[in-house]
Amino acid sequence: MSVNKVILGVCFLFISFTQSVLSQDNSYPNKPIKIVVPYPPGGFNDTLGRILAPKMSEIWKQPVLVENRTGGVTTIGTSYVATSPPDGYTMLIIQFPYVTNPFLMKNLPYDTSKAFNSVILAGRSPTVFVTSKDSPYKSLQDVIKAAKANPGKLNYGSSGNGSSNHLSMALFEKMANVEMRQIPYKGSTAIMTDVAGGQVDVAIDVLGNIASFLQTGKVRTLAIGQMTRSPLMPQVPTMNELGITGYEVNSWHAIVVPAGTPRPVIDKINQTVNDILKMSDVRETFRIQGVVPDGGTPEQLDTFLQSQTNTWGRLIKTLNITAD
Repeated sequence: MSVNKVILGVCFLFISFTQSVLSQDNSYPNKPIKIVVPYPPGGFNDTLGRILAPKMSEIWKQPVLVENRTGGVTTIGTSYVATSPPDGYTMLIIQFPYVTNPFLMKNLPYDTSKAFNSVILAGRSPTVFVTSKDSPYKSLQDVIKAAKANPGKLNYGSSGNGSSNHLSMALFEKMANVEMRQIPYKGSTAIMTDVAGGQVDVAIDVLGNIASFLQTGKVRTLAIGQMTRSPLMPQVPTMNELGITGYEVNSWHAIVVPAGTPRPVIDKINQTVNDILKMSDVRETFRIQGVVPDGGTPEQLDTFLQSQTNTWGRLIKTLNITAD
């Protein structure tokens, strides 16, 4: 009799849990939602949040707010979401530091691998290898040849140790078997200004950060950091085409939620964002910002993040890179 009671109790708990999850899925969302952006206003991560918020609000009939929680190389906002209730009402927009911070920073206030559930990869922007329009380097092979002939003489701009443009160039150096000198700056605009002026030989940065310099003809693109040519710049050859076999570095933008968020809720967010990414006005805004819409399933984002973690974790450990 006692065994039967235990079995009945387990069945009751399972049915109650299932009904609770289904009820949450059906009622979600029934209160305001917050999209946390761990970056200041102005960049594409903030733009993404402000693209999604009004669209989600219109679809869900609930307020969707964007909250910029900056600082700590994104750890302030990321930590806030990691400790938020896992109910789908707090989302986090993530980018490059999400996978590199665990290798660059000690004593993170959260465990990235355990604190979040993937939702969706929203979009990717190609990285571009550039030099001044007046540079003597007319091709990527010119740069490689000069760097091999004079190790450490050629320089490149970055946003400091561990930044995306630093690690992108460090990966290039390793794969091309060259050595160049890093010059740290406080941001992409300063880097590109000096590249355009010839004070810096080369740089790798995302398309959105160099678009205005390309439009004015002040810098020249030598290669794009993708395996296949980008629809945004179909005329530019890839690193892979030019002999840096397997080189692929994109700026990317994704959404995660606190670990333990019910799967039906994650699926609802995922489907809504997938639908938004197909809207023509959204796709045009992405294009202007130099970003290609992505989409897909939470599992696809899991796979992508694992690949990014493997690539950058291995590079950081191999080269013993530390954050500034």
